[in-house]
Amino acid sequence: MNGKGSQKAARLERLKDEILAYVETNPNCTAADIVDYLANVRRMRNHGLTARKVGYFIPRYLKEAVAFTMDATTGKRLYRVAA
Repeated sequence: MNGKGSQKAARLERLKDEILAYVETNPNCTAADIVDYLANVRRMRNHGLTARKVGYFIPRYLKEAVAFTMDATTGKRLYRVAA
């Protein structure tokens, strides 16, 4: 996100909090599960994240809080809270 506006920063913090809360309650979830939760359960329709973008968002903004392992059968990342 470009710019330094307080609304943009607040949106980023809310998105990080929502993702972290979901991963805490649902360990070993996929990026598609996170996007489904944000769009359908939390009704954050304009969050702008797709399953692919979550794969870039988490290492950039939540690398200390969220870790991942690779699923051997599907090759997808399974997200969990970092120990």
